[in-house]
Amino acid sequence: MEQKILDRIALAKACKTWKLEGKTLVFTNGCFDILHVGHLDTLQAAKALGDVLIVALNSDLSVKRLKGAERPINAENNRALMLAALEMVSAVVIFEEDTPLNVIELIAPNFLVKGGDWPENQIVGADFVKAYGGRVHSIPFKNDISTTAILKKIQGL
Repeated sequence: MEQKILDRIALAKACKTWKLEGKTLVFTNGCFDILHVGHLDTLQAAKALGDVLIVALNSDLSVKRLKGAERPINAENNRALMLAALEMVSAVVIFEEDTPLNVIELIAPNFLVKGGDWPENQIVGADFVKAYGGRVHSIPFKNDISTTAILKKIQGL
């Protein structure tokens, strides 16, 4: 499981190898703070697009900047381990920035994927990926669930 959690250098090497083997790289990213069935649906649909699914995970500091001081609920190492434990996930990389653009540019995936709450024209890295012939997908949600909704339910809101 832990062998799937890579730094950027190891990820770049792995991606180079996968590409030389003719494998199709699929990339997605997110906070994955409380892993839920909506995440699983999106990750399964993303993996169905190719051979290798790479997940870029927002670091704790990145999540705090994006979601507020009370987040994340789960620490980045725990979130990374949960993702790495999933059979459909080939690699996990943690990023500190607010967006995964640097990781996308590093690995140049064949497919860039986000969940259905992201229209294609708002997906970070879409222009970069499309410029070299890659594809961008926004995967429709099957379940109306989110970490924010789960937290509100827990808080009785």
